[in-house]
Amino acid sequence: MIKKCVLPVAGYGTRFLPVTKVLPKEMLPILDKPLVQYGIEEAEQAGLTQICFVTGQSKRAIEDHFDRNLDLDVHLQGTERATALNTLNDLIEKCQFTYTRQVNQLGLGHAIKVSQSLVGDEPFGVILPDDFCVSSDIGVMEQLRQVYARYQCSVIAVEDVQPEQTASYGIIKGDEIEKGLVRVEDLVEKPQPDKAPSNTAVIGRYILTPEIFDELEHISRGIGGEYQLTDALARVARSTQVLALKFSGKRFDCGSLEGFVEATNYCYNARLKNSQT
Repeated sequence: MIKKCVLPVAGYGTRFLPVTKVLPKEMLPILDKPLVQYGIEEAEQAGLTQICFVTGQSKRAIEDHFDRNLDLDVHLQGTERATALNTLNDLIEKCQFTYTRQVNQLGLGHAIKVSQSLVGDEPFGVILPDDFCVSSDIGVMEQLRQVYARYQCSVIAVEDVQPEQTASYGIIKGDEIEKGLVRVEDLVEKPQPDKAPSNTAVIGRYILTPEIFDELEHISRGIGGEYQLTDALARVARSTQVLALKFSGKRFDCGSLEGFVEATNYCYNARLKNSQT
């Protein structure tokens, strides 16, 4: 069984300055919960309860959030807000949290490489909290886990984007082996539309096998001078197998202001609808 899940949270969040000058972007709230908590809830629902954070400077708020605040618990006793922390406290009890630092911001591939000290030699999940995913049935990470259970290889979540958006994503090339499941032949990081092998984009949910660490040792800096995870996954796809799942659900790019507002409105309307039924 897969138990570990890596959350790379070392980025500066420059698209949300000035609020992210001191507040981690992963702590930005969708309604009354931070983005990172939604991600960990998704991991826990898939049985991934050993949470491995790759952090950076000014991320202490994340550690504090996933720790019990006994003074606050006592303060809330007997008040109408006494149950406000129940969901979070339950999550803290169910999960184990470990932390390591990405001292230099050298891309997602580098962050995953840094996580090896926490992950060890076993398959693991990866969740990028910026990609906020909702599903009416089962979470995206659980969908990936079920594919992994069948095929025992790296599995990545993908969705189709508009052709003009390919320069913002890792794009896959491959053939569908069953409905919604693609065997990946190649991955290209942020290709221009006229050079993109498809319009099927990788989003921030992965299950990776330990061989990814060997491949990360063999890649050079790519787009933006960073070590791209897609480059290492392309090597894995050529040597063994990588599958891409067109997941069931809806994804919001909360790394952008537009996506963050859209996600907030979506969740508010969903909560309002549930309260009226």
